[in-house]
Amino acid sequence: MREKRKAANILSEACGLQRGDRVIVVLPRVPEWWLLYIACMRTGIVFISGTSQLTTKDILYRLQTSKAKCIITNDTLAPAVESVIPDCQFLKSKLIVAKGSRDGWLNLKELFAVASADHKCVKTRSQDPMIIGFTSGSTGFPKMVVQSHSSYGIGFATSGRYWMNLTPSDIMWNTSDTGWAKSSWSSVFAPWICGSCVFVHNMPQFKPEVIAQTLSRYPITTFCTVPTAYSMLVQHDLSRYKFMSLKHCVSGGEPLNPEVMAKWKIQTGVDIHEGYGQTETVAICANMKGMKIKPGSLGKPVPPYDVQIVDDHGAILPAGEEGNIAVRVKPTRPFCMFSEYLDNPEKTAASVRGNFYVTGDRGIMCEEGYVWFVGRADDIINSSGYRIGPFEVESALIQHPAVSEVAVVSSPDPVRGEVVKAFIVLAPAYVSHDPEKLTHELQQYVKKVTAPYKYPRKVEFVQDLPKTATGKIKRKVLRNKEWGRL
Repeated sequence: MREKRKAANILSEACGLQRGDRVIVVLPRVPEWWLLYIACMRTGIVFISGTSQLTTKDILYRLQTSKAKCIITNDTLAPAVESVIPDCQFLKSKLIVAKGSRDGWLNLKELFAVASADHKCVKTRSQDPMIIGFTSGSTGFPKMVVQSHSSYGIGFATSGRYWMNLTPSDIMWNTSDTGWAKSSWSSVFAPWICGSCVFVHNMPQFKPEVIAQTLSRYPITTFCTVPTAYSMLVQHDLSRYKFMSLKHCVSGGEPLNPEVMAKWKIQTGVDIHEGYGQTETVAICANMKGMKIKPGSLGKPVPPYDVQIVDDHGAILPAGEEGNIAVRVKPTRPFCMFSEYLDNPEKTAASVRGNFYVTGDRGIMCEEGYVWFVGRADDIINSSGYRIGPFEVESALIQHPAVSEVAVVSSPDPVRGEVVKAFIVLAPAYVSHDPEKLTHELQQYVKKVTAPYKYPRKVEFVQDLPKTATGKIKRKVLRNKEWGRL
């Protein structure tokens, strides 16, 4: 605790921050990120994390929109921050995490050497803002999502214990970038609440062999990464490694293809427990410990959430019918929900329909209460009146040995309005195959695996797929390309 008290004093005294002020922290997976996170909690300062892959434009937007009074980063991003300072009238201080000093910046290491280790914790209230997360929607700039000291502070008790299966004897490794909400979930609060150890690997770039070697070398019991990473790992032939300590795996951020789940189980002997949530929530649904896993399903609602599939007016739909995945917020709003979209009351109000917060994702709930993801509301393809979710087409394609990675989006068509288009990264053994013949083979394969109307009428073979810093496929980029939008 000595280090946290020192860091808290640095924020309050050297940086001149007060309770309620906002600080942007853009750091890779380094110990200082955790230190500053907790220091902000102690002082009542609002913590805003950003990925190290932010551009100068991104940094400017976040500084201006959040009205942050301080920014904390490293040598790599300091020049980008300096270039936008003239346009950031709210910024009062800059703190750098680096060995050497830099003109115009306070240095954390130097301040640490002289900071007092005596600090009295601010008595924050349960609904006081603790963090702000920037989340992207289908339109416009990223929105600011406010989470409170109770929503994140105790909101992961259920998911930490029953989805992530964490206990005080576990060592948890979550590969999420510090700029993603999942880092708060699985690298801070869930393990902290459950008394588990957090394993950290700086890992600037995702490399399957590094992941595999790390899992076999260290006593990691619980592993969390995104579906894209699991997909890349199973192609790496994990049967060559021995994961002596690994006993529980979780995934989130985007849908997990059943084929990848099956391959992981064969190669490691461990199931992947898929979960689903948003920056606005904690875990909404999950395949929890002891539950029967239904491959392709998001699992069942996680307490205290009442999750339903509703229509566009907020009316609950019967089992098996597609609609909006939603969480009941009336008459009582769950404590583990975001407070608001900051400075955007219209968007906050629009997220509620009837008695429910609507996630923006489409899904189906079966008779047994499992939720099945169909797609983002803005990802759904409407071809000749048929509604097609990209995930079900991707799940069909990924089962074919030629397909290494795939993303499915809508593409304009003069007759049908829009059609299914698949962007495919080929497995190495298929790169030299005739593209026309392979396209036909894949189309016929999808027709056999799923309803024939869902097959991709257009196929494009690509070297790689556009991804976010956290490994999620950017379908919006591909869709905009198809429709000629920048």
